[in-house]
Amino acid sequence: MEKSKVYFTKDTGSKSLVRLYEALGKELTGNVAVKLHSGEKGNQNFLRPEFVKPIIDKVNGTVVECNTAYGHDMGGHRFNTESHRRVLKEHGWTENFDVDILDAEGPDLVLDVTNGKILKENYVGKDIDKYGSLLVLSHFKGHPMGGFGGALKQLSIGVASSDGKCWIHSTGKSKDMKDCWEIPIEHDEFLEAMADAAQTVHNYFKDHVVYINALVNLSVDCDCCHVAEDPCMKDIGIMISTDPVAIDQACLDMVYNSTDPGRDHLVERIESRNGRHTVDAAAALGFGTKEYELIDIDK
Repeated sequence: MEKSKVYFTKDTGSKSLVRLYEALGKELTGNVAVKLHSGEKGNQNFLRPEFVKPIIDKVNGTVVECNTAYGHDMGGHRFNTESHRRVLKEHGWTENFDVDILDAEGPDLVLDVTNGKILKENYVGKDIDKYGSLLVLSHFKGHPMGGFGGALKQLSIGVASSDGKCWIHSTGKSKDMKDCWEIPIEHDEFLEAMADAAQTVHNYFKDHVVYINALVNLSVDCDCCHVAEDPCMKDIGIMISTDPVAIDQACLDMVYNSTDPGRDHLVERIESRNGRHTVDAAAALGFGTKEYELIDIDK
């Protein structure tokens, strides 16, 4: 497979998102869904509406989210549509954008997994079929289970419905939030299930998907954490690509090659969860490549 192009800038201002999109030269057309992480109630690290507004306005996009699979007992406030909408309002999303909770009403859209290692099907919010293009706008950071979160996690856990999130986390054993967290799993199989699910969404949109990863607010914790650890590294920059495997690999390389004093803390989180295995599993499925050409648009 040829090297994928990944465009990069150290400029972490909101206008740089549009600069990257224009440098990529890939126009998203029709109804454009913008999948991002709107932030759990209480989280301080998620990307703010004012930061992403220029690029969402540029593509005339609709912010899309899905309900989560963890309730109040796990610090969750977005596990049902009513509560989720309150958090979206509190975080400023509904006042700035059209917002669509894709699994607000069932039934889910079932996507077949082609040559998956763990899953045979993936359950996503059914309203995804309203959109012809997808912009995946990810905050790259650590994650308590996956080691890190980027484009592949947004494609898999992010686009999955509440039931679909349970399905991935339980490695295809349960869609019930009441018991999916209690089922014993092999950790690497969970990472492989994420790769399986990510492939279905990438293939669903085919040539009509673009990925942006923002390496800012680099905490070891995800935006899904009610109380996240503060960032441990300085901001690195922002990337864009049409390849979710390449962009996540490029972000990992940036972190691993950093001389920032907080680098070891984030790398320990990634390594302790074997996070890079998700990228390896996705590359093995063939919907992206770890081989990339990094293009600095500031030069």
